[in-house]
Amino acid sequence: MSLGSLSFGPSWFSRRLAGLMWRFEHAFERARASGRAEDDTRIRIFFVLMLFSLGFVVLAIGATHAALFSKAGEGDGYSPPIGAARADLVDRNGQMLAADLLHYGLYIDPREIWDAGETRRVLAANLPDLTPERLERALRAGRRTFVIGGLTPEVRAQIHDLGLPGVSFEPEQKRVYPLGYTAAHLVGFADTGGEGLAGAEAALNREVREAAASGGAVPLSIDLRIQAALEDELYRATAQFKPKGAAGVVINVHTGEILGLASYPTFDPNKPGAASLDARLNRAAGAIYEMGSTFKGFTVATGLDTGVATPASTFDATHPFQLGYRTIHDYHATHAMLTLVEVFQHSSNIGTARLGEAIGPERLHAYFDRFGLTQPAKTELVETARPLTPKIWNEDAIASTSFGHGINVTPLALARAYSGLMNGGELLPLTIKKLPAGTVVHGPRMVSEQTALTLLQIMRSNVSCPCGSGKSANIPGLNVGGKTGTGEKWDPAARRYSNTRQVSSFAAVFPTDGPLNAPRYFVLVLLDEPQRTATSGDPTGGIVAAPAAGRIIERIAPFLGVQKRSETNPFAPADAKAAADVGEEH
Repeated sequence: MSLGSLSFGPSWFSRRLAGLMWRFEHAFERARASGRAEDDTRIRIFFVLMLFSLGFVVLAIGATHAALFSKAGEGDGYSPPIGAARADLVDRNGQMLAADLLHYGLYIDPREIWDAGETRRVLAANLPDLTPERLERALRAGRRTFVIGGLTPEVRAQIHDLGLPGVSFEPEQKRVYPLGYTAAHLVGFADTGGEGLAGAEAALNREVREAAASGGAVPLSIDLRIQAALEDELYRATAQFKPKGAAGVVINVHTGEILGLASYPTFDPNKPGAASLDARLNRAAGAIYEMGSTFKGFTVATGLDTGVATPASTFDATHPFQLGYRTIHDYHATHAMLTLVEVFQHSSNIGTARLGEAIGPERLHAYFDRFGLTQPAKTELVETARPLTPKIWNEDAIASTSFGHGINVTPLALARAYSGLMNGGELLPLTIKKLPAGTVVHGPRMVSEQTALTLLQIMRSNVSCPCGSGKSANIPGLNVGGKTGTGEKWDPAARRYSNTRQVSSFAAVFPTDGPLNAPRYFVLVLLDEPQRTATSGDPTGGIVAAPAAGRIIERIAPFLGVQKRSETNPFAPADAKAAADVGEEH
């Protein structure tokens, strides 16, 4: 008989085992018949040894089969789901922002518990986050039940050492955010199944999982040093003016990289469920506002690029201006003929509306499209909100949108548009991913390089000139430029704009000197409904946001390699009276 024809099925093993047992039984009988007790003992010992050896062989075969062919870990009750592992998130310098760390889940099997009262007392004392209701359900479940997860190795060891019967642990991965509140809205958070839910965790979900498979990390665009300065100064302003919300961003205008992003109020991504929806709202990306006079930069850029105006063009601001159904006033009326530069410096609503009328509804709408203001800001963040724009672009629309009313956009949309105007005129996507050094990014052209250069100098004059609305953001040696904004909020009950609730902001750029391709950065600070203080007066953008932006710029310039240099003062006023005429917008 050939070897291939042999059958080694269960019946064969049964016959062999029965034969072996028969031989052992007759061996015992022969030993007793011969009267040799020592032979009987040896045979019995050999028999027990064979049983243990057989059991060991069976266990070894079973373990080998489980290791090679078992489906354990593919989604059963105690194993984490496939793909749950996530790579570390780090800042652009490699500093840790998020990581998967080993934690433990606690399970209770009430069938093995000796003293339920003692188990209840000990666990309640050592696990403050464990609710009595949840513990009671587990003690009465009648089966092994998951009770609480996310226990650190130290807590697990502490409870394990108590030796509670029926209490056991299973290892699990937990997403940890070691910096807590820092950069919470940009970093975001993931659920216990390893799925990104907000911020970079959601936006880069696929990249984070793929990087985990290869053991790498995912670097974000932010710089923690810049982020810390941004948050510190933004929260300092919120402590002083007590707004209902605030946002801030810092952007490299040549790459679109977001170097810092902050939103107030904030939350701890380690405990997102403990935070309100308001605290988790990313106001930089997911909230829309009527930005007020920061929009004047877009109207001025359009006027320059279309040839409707030059810096020396004049506009009559001697009296209120009627456009469409609106009568337009200036917050601090100059009652004078103003050049385009002075319209910007004094933040004249009248002058800007007259410029908008000269541009015309169709061209202004077309340029706002070019600036990306009529679409969600192009970025990876899933929270990015859509703008609210006029349904019909006519004279009434110009009367509002030319100076930032009647159109609601996110802070990121405004930051993206300004960054494009400051980089030479190309609209770039914003990104939360670190780009390789030397990366050159291009986008559709918004305005000519000459328009971009002229607007850059007009923004500088608004900060360098004592008559400019942005003078409180001036930092000696850094050639800061910018535009204030104070947008009144619509009051649905009164069916009019409120004169007590407003959005105050400052859009800044630095340094403004040098060629268009020189390193340059954009900073936006926004406070939603800041409150008047005993010393501040009306909390406009020039009072609450511009000083904060200046302090941020002064703190982050060294991290960006921006050295102090000779100051520029383009479009300086021709006489002392003009220089002394301090303007501010509303």
